[in-house]
Amino acid sequence: MKTQIATEKAPGAIGPYSQAIDCGPFVYASGQIPLNPVTGEIPEGIQAQTRQSLANVKAIMEAAGLSMKNIVKTTVFLADMA
Repeated sequence: MKTQIATEKAPGAIGPYSQAIDCGPFVYASGQIPLNPVTGEIPEGIQAQTRQSLANVKAIMEAAGLSMKNIVKTTVFLADMA
C-alpha cells in the first residue's frame, strides 16, 4: 500500500507528484529545491541554498516519521559546478 507524505514545512509539489511516498519498508522523496516554504524565496549563494534544500528534505522525512539518519541514497543535481 502506498501513502502520500505531505508537509507545509517544505515547498509543495509543483507538478503532478508528491513530496514523498511511503511504500511500506521504503519512503521515496521527490527532489527538493532551495525554496523557503514560508517566504517563497530562494536564498542567495550555494551554501544557503544547500542548507534550505536539506531543511526541506528534513521536514519531509519528519512528516514520514523518519530522520535524516534514515536516508540511504541521495542524488544531487547542480546547474553549475564552478
